[in-house]
Amino acid sequence: MNSDEATVPDKDVAAHPVIGRRGASPMPRAPWYAFATVPVGRFVRFASRVTKHGGSALPGRIVESFDPGFLTRTLGQLPLGVVLVSGTNGKTTTTRMVASMLSDLGLKVFTNPTGSNFVRGVVSALLTEVTLGGKLDADIAVLELDEAYAVHFVRQVKPRYALLLNVMRDQLDRFGEIDTTARLLSRVAEATTGTVVLNREDPRIAALAAKAPAGTSVRYFGLADGLKHYFPSDDDMATTVSVEDGSTSRPPLTKELSAQLTGGEKDADVTLAAVGDHQATFHMDGRDYATAVRLEGVYNLYNAAAALAVVRAVMRDAAAARKALAAANACSVSADELIAAVARVTPAFGRGEVIDVNGSPVELLLVKNPMGFRLSLASFDPSHADTMIAINDEYADGRDMSWLWDVDFTSLRASGVAMVSGVRAWDMALRLGYDQVPVAATDPDLEQAVSAFVTANPGVRKHIYCTYTAMLKTRAILGRIADVRDAGVGK
Repeated sequence: MNSDEATVPDKDVAAHPVIGRRGASPMPRAPWYAFATVPVGRFVRFASRVTKHGGSALPGRIVESFDPGFLTRTLGQLPLGVVLVSGTNGKTTTTRMVASMLSDLGLKVFTNPTGSNFVRGVVSALLTEVTLGGKLDADIAVLELDEAYAVHFVRQVKPRYALLLNVMRDQLDRFGEIDTTARLLSRVAEATTGTVVLNREDPRIAALAAKAPAGTSVRYFGLADGLKHYFPSDDDMATTVSVEDGSTSRPPLTKELSAQLTGGEKDADVTLAAVGDHQATFHMDGRDYATAVRLEGVYNLYNAAAALAVVRAVMRDAAAARKALAAANACSVSADELIAAVARVTPAFGRGEVIDVNGSPVELLLVKNPMGFRLSLASFDPSHADTMIAINDEYADGRDMSWLWDVDFTSLRASGVAMVSGVRAWDMALRLGYDQVPVAATDPDLEQAVSAFVTANPGVRKHIYCTYTAMLKTRAILGRIADVRDAGVGK
């Protein structure tokens, strides 16, 4: 190792009342050419946009090679460190919630808002926010990380807070079965220096409490008993076809294994107690707090409980570190202020986002695994809306689409599906046929399909269920015929 690669403790960080704690990451010494890191990254970003080659993560990839310590040095400046959000379902929406709430409550927040959740995506996002000298004007970073890339991230930056949401079968070609994903997330829990927030109702996530280092606080978010049927574990789910012919897709999680994984019941810091039409009740500190919400879908209300739990932990520390923060008015907040902040959060792009197209509200609903698709179908009534499903199998979607057979599509039998599209359109149409769901049209050409779908039946609400790359392309198509806000992912 040469002198430029050596790591030395940063005196200011070590002395800081919040991040100068046990387990703080050593700060890499800046190489002599560090003055060029940000200009180089921004030039690559500009060139990739002009030439339309390389994608949004290319600047991060170049900077990682040019200056490997850039990420650690830049995030090491933050008085409250990093909140790392990961899990199979809900990362992007929950990250948005946490960042929005903390900003609402007086903190300066850096985040990666577009769902670019690889390490190089975080680096690319940093390049748009730092000064040419590499200074980041923020108190805290709230970052969504893909389950696998979170492991790479924590090798460089130890998060002060970790919010671990759930473990479901997703992108089987990348992760294999769900115990592999749980092991990846255990590395995040092991690296967290302040507070780990876990999903009490997911046995594999709750079990990660045992991985938290000594001195790291463990907190939980959870569900009231009456809501648990909305969120079956991966082990509880069976394909519709298997249920109807009397078989099951896999053995259920045994009581013995469940007890082994959870270690018993835990008190939740925040519990989702009740849900309604754009209404939610959260239980905290022995009291119920009811509020209107702008979020769509019962699954996003559970994500809101997760966000509340980690925001409570952050704001406790923010009050203690008030003098060190860029937001001088940061202080401890009441439960009522937290609930008011939840009420103001809007959906992340493509996650219940509504776009007006010639008088028709078009709702984009990201789906990428059995649980997410099931919860979306349960949350959005198809009886007074037209339905479209767009399935791609690009790398970002996962190549293995066998998970579609574990989704119950019978709720669509009465209304039918107006359009099926995407690279795997015919596979999706076949799957719907097995659940006796009528399909009016199938067109693998997404541009033709979206245009035909959104212009038919003016004024009628429309639901588009789509995988990740299909969602990005659908937004781009809609952006040419309607007003679609810029999410930083290009058109």
